[in-house]
Amino acid sequence: MENLRKYGSPPFTVAVIHGGPGAPGEMAPVAKELSAITGVLEPLQTKATLEDQVEELRDILKEHADLPVTLIGFSWGAMLSFIFISLHPQFVKKLILIGSGPYEGKYATKIMSTRISRLGKEDLENFLSLNEALDNLSAKNRNEAFCKIGMLISKADTYDPLPHEEEPIECSYEIFKGVWEEASDLRSSGELLKLGTKITCPVVAIHGDYDPHPFKGVEEPLSGVLEDFRFILLEKCGHKPWIEREAKDRFYDLLEEEILK
Repeated sequence: MENLRKYGSPPFTVAVIHGGPGAPGEMAPVAKELSAITGVLEPLQTKATLEDQVEELRDILKEHADLPVTLIGFSWGAMLSFIFISLHPQFVKKLILIGSGPYEGKYATKIMSTRISRLGKEDLENFLSLNEALDNLSAKNRNEAFCKIGMLISKADTYDPLPHEEEPIECSYEIFKGVWEEASDLRSSGELLKLGTKITCPVVAIHGDYDPHPFKGVEEPLSGVLEDFRFILLEKCGHKPWIEREAKDRFYDLLEEEILK
């Protein structure tokens, strides 16, 4: 699997970090849009441990980026970027979190139940069936099941989507399972939030009010540990602002403003 795509022309001053874990490629529309104002890197995480993903991102930025960069992380990618900066602060001048997962475990308890409550009967039945496939260690189609679950979840995460084509994604359940178990433990122990005390660059969080990831799970914990933090809530907006009818233009205006500051 390739682990980097480039958009626009050098210098590459921005890097967009996808979610999942194990769902590389979903940030392509954002990278393409921003490439009109600067060169953009889209690292694709291919490693199955948290430590290896941090090292992979470090190596990509070190070789290809005009350091320090503006790092834009989406969903899991926001949390990975948060962890990365705490370990390698010299690589990043600004962090932008989009639809980040919460930074304390107590805020995460209702994310999946919220998503499930938004699924229609047929989608819910498919979701439960696909989950069974993931739990079957002998199943040969776990990556396919993981990808289909992601598409169902995306429907539940959206408020009012514009017509759009889904980016081709080479899903990996192995990467998801390996990385997310570590990340979840890091959050539950409180160590994830503590990493914020090592971050000194400006951090901006952009979050949709319809996102199943509760915005208070980002705003409240990070306000207490980050030196320079701003939180922006987008109305009528789900997990991916760039596909939302009511929020897309405002979202891109915010990104461009932050990049050009």
